[in-house]
Amino acid sequence: MMSSELVLQNVDKIYGSGAVHAVKDLSFTVKPGEITALLGSSGCGKTSTLRMIAGFETLTRGSIALDNRPIHMLAPAQRGVAMAFETYSLYPPLTLAENISFALKAQKLGSAEVNKRVKAMAEMLEIGDVLHKYPSSVSGGQQQRASLGRALVRSAGLYLLDEPMGQLEPQLRAVLRGRIKHYLREHKCTTILVTHDQTEANALADRIAVMEGGVLQQYATPAELKTRPVNLFVGSFIGEPPMNVLPVRVKDNGQTIELVLEGGEGQTLSYAARDFPDAVRQRLKNDEGLMLGVRPHAVHIGESGLTARVVTCQWLGDQTHIAAEIAGRTVVSVSHEKIAAVPGSTLRLRITPNDLHMFSAGSGEAIAHGAELA
Repeated sequence: MMSSELVLQNVDKIYGSGAVHAVKDLSFTVKPGEITALLGSSGCGKTSTLRMIAGFETLTRGSIALDNRPIHMLAPAQRGVAMAFETYSLYPPLTLAENISFALKAQKLGSAEVNKRVKAMAEMLEIGDVLHKYPSSVSGGQQQRASLGRALVRSAGLYLLDEPMGQLEPQLRAVLRGRIKHYLREHKCTTILVTHDQTEANALADRIAVMEGGVLQQYATPAELKTRPVNLFVGSFIGEPPMNVLPVRVKDNGQTIELVLEGGEGQTLSYAARDFPDAVRQRLKNDEGLMLGVRPHAVHIGESGLTARVVTCQWLGDQTHIAAEIAGRTVVSVSHEKIAAVPGSTLRLRITPNDLHMFSAGSGEAIAHGAELA
């Protein structure tokens, strides 16, 4: 299979007379053999982007190139792109086997080679026992896997996967994620995955493009998105449970740095000034409004820190999730230990300096992550 580079440059998509600006000045590059996920909530522009790459939507402005070949003016069939649709789009008169093999026969491969590839793909996707059936006689999940198989079995420069496992039950989805990632890696398939599922994006993608309101917020590895979000939106969107966010003001007396919770009746997180480089301290002092972000796994129950009232305490089999209230705001703490916390009781929540994420309350821009400037 081919391994191609995809480049989107200043792509805009405006529908109608301009009432809907679905994609705004979007630029990013997918390296040869790389798996990129477009992640965001409904209406963020990810599906419009995928459809423009596939050729089902025209660009309002900008360009799309595949291996330095402009493809945005070409018909879909001329782009060298394989796509698995969220809505399956199988040919009703053909069996699942015939659907999967359709593109292979167009490449004029021998019947033995076609049958070999179809069988291998069906085994990977666990639909080998229904290959003889027609789309109308199998489940939605089986149709979705057949659509995915029809795309992956092709030889193409680019693979576009639109919510490819949305109809599958969680256990099967988890198994197939690993198999599909191995297949894409082994065949060096340059791939774009559209999903609203963070778990799917993290499991499959090398890099994730987080979108909101048609704007690319951040394009980075799953680890970078979690540890170094560029703004408050990415910080609070990425992660499950979501990042805790609290408004604070900074008091720096030279020896200690205190993060005073706004509206928290003087509740303070106190740290030694030496835990923060001078550049970070200066930035924190210069910003009038600050938002403190901290991941639930980094909120530790201890003998010092913020005083919180327990709202709920849930043991999920391998984790304890505690939701506690501080000054009318809910903070979630996740622990791998089983903790007995009674609703209505109080506890102390401790956060280490390295786990602090600081954002500007006005712009949402990240200021610092732990002891480093953003």
